[in-house]
Amino acid sequence: MYVVATAGHVDHGKSTLVRAITGIEPDRWDEEKRRGLTIDLGFAWTTTPSGNEVSFVDVPGHERFLGNMLAGIGPAPVVCFVVAADEGWRQQSDDHRDAVRALGIEHGVVVISRIDLAPDRVPEVVTQIRRELSDTGLRDAPIVPVSAVTGEGLDQLLATLDRVLVTVPKPPADSRIRFWIDRAFTIKGAGTVVTGTLSAGTVRPDDRLVLAGSHGAQEVTVRGVQEHGAVVPSAGPANRVALNLRSPGADQIHRGDVLLTRGDWQLADVVDVRRTSGVPCHDAAGEVIVHIGTAAVRAHLRPFDEDTARLTLVRALPLTIGDRMILRNNGSQRIAGGVQVLDVDPPALRRRGDGRRRAAALAADDPAGPIRAEVARRGAMRVADLRRLGVIVPDHPVDGLRTDADWWIDERRLHEWAAGLRAAVEDDRARNPLSSGLSHKAAADAIALPDVVLLGVVVREAELAVHGPSVTTSQASEDLGPAEAAVSEVERRLQEAPFAAPEADELTELGLGRRELAAAERTGRLLRLADGVVLLPTAPAQAMRELVKLPRVFTTSEARGALRTTRRVAIPLLEHLDARGWTRRIDAGHRTVVRAGVDG
Repeated sequence: MYVVATAGHVDHGKSTLVRAITGIEPDRWDEEKRRGLTIDLGFAWTTTPSGNEVSFVDVPGHERFLGNMLAGIGPAPVVCFVVAADEGWRQQSDDHRDAVRALGIEHGVVVISRIDLAPDRVPEVVTQIRRELSDTGLRDAPIVPVSAVTGEGLDQLLATLDRVLVTVPKPPADSRIRFWIDRAFTIKGAGTVVTGTLSAGTVRPDDRLVLAGSHGAQEVTVRGVQEHGAVVPSAGPANRVALNLRSPGADQIHRGDVLLTRGDWQLADVVDVRRTSGVPCHDAAGEVIVHIGTAAVRAHLRPFDEDTARLTLVRALPLTIGDRMILRNNGSQRIAGGVQVLDVDPPALRRRGDGRRRAAALAADDPAGPIRAEVARRGAMRVADLRRLGVIVPDHPVDGLRTDADWWIDERRLHEWAAGLRAAVEDDRARNPLSSGLSHKAAADAIALPDVVLLGVVVREAELAVHGPSVTTSQASEDLGPAEAAVSEVERRLQEAPFAAPEADELTELGLGRRELAAAERTGRLLRLADGVVLLPTAPAQAMRELVKLPRVFTTSEARGALRTTRRVAIPLLEHLDARGWTRRIDAGHRTVVRAGVDG
């Protein structure tokens, strides 16, 4: 299926042409039929000779209804631009051309209508059309003269439209959904129904989407999907689609509201843009109306220079880098120009000269695209967050950036973080030699890391180590400062008598309390067992060399005798060996050596 929007001056026969091609009356309101004037969007569809399904969105041509026209052409990828042979190019032709230019539409067909009224004027009108469309994407569009009254040229028009449609890129069916709503109404027995053009992605019954609009954002569930009045199991791009929603009521949904894939879109109310057409940004400064999709939102435009500016919108919209938008002066029926979104999460402007510096940054031509600027500004970004902003994530390395899992990291900031973390850890060690190091949160906070998940890569870059919950300077044994002499004395005693653990009062006399012993254990100098028993880290292996000499099943007393130690030491040591799987307790007084554990 393809979606085609009409465009052209009022009363040039757009609706008549659609009616002649499809057999469907696009004017939906009694007032439109009474006045013979299209006021709001109309919808019709047909099948071309090649079998392509085409949905037409018929737009009003009168200047008073320019907002409705922009809502119709905004989501459409293809345009049927109509110019009457008897009148030629007119004022609203200019407005519609400006909209085509601003939106960057490149696919379409131009129709010279009413040739039955002025057949001799066709060459002149062709010349006008080529001149007026010369700086738009329709500069080389085929031109087909037709008469909806006599039927002349209609077959050629459908054949030409067929050839144009096959050149239109098909949007990805698996991409994120942004479904701009153009109508919302209630059907008895079905409830709320919304319609619009599905420009990308696929929608199915039971899908949960986010409805974003003037009332904020809320989750909704799709009850059913229809195309051209028929229920379908799913709808893909680019289709005219009707969605039956479980909630909310139709009176709470308006044209310009949008359905989105959950979690995949940045709702932005401040964006930086570049002018693509129309007046310089300085001339459009102030209050404007921004048109995108079917939405029309008031905004303030702050120019940086002639070509770049910042837009602050009165409500957030789901925008992405590369979006094309139309600007209209507040209170005017004329189009001021078009802009393209450069950044949907721009930095705050606080200091004098920030606007000038921002203009220079936006003007920079970076071959890597926005990814380098976005990552450099934040230091690091997840792939999902980059894609949410509309940044294309390359599958190849980018100079100055590093990847780690699903993160892209700015190398300059990584070096700064690593240097800062090393300094913080060394400072902590200097202030407290017995410190276990910085906790993960304290380490991340010390260098203002965007996410503690990045701590691992920063630790590696800084050549530090992680010991359990702490970041320290090394995994090797370290000097224990004031406790060094006492720990060395305990080590000397245990080397002479491996299982003669010092008594609690002896440790106290040496000045070894809980903090000092914990530091000694953390650095691999001592092993703490239950009940305050302290041995060397090699003690378990030494004990096993003695225990394997005992009978297959041995008693606690036999183990104590083999190790030449006391019950105070033997019990917690045996329990430690049990926990390591080197011995196994049979009953209250008996154990056996687990040979596999020893062999391992």
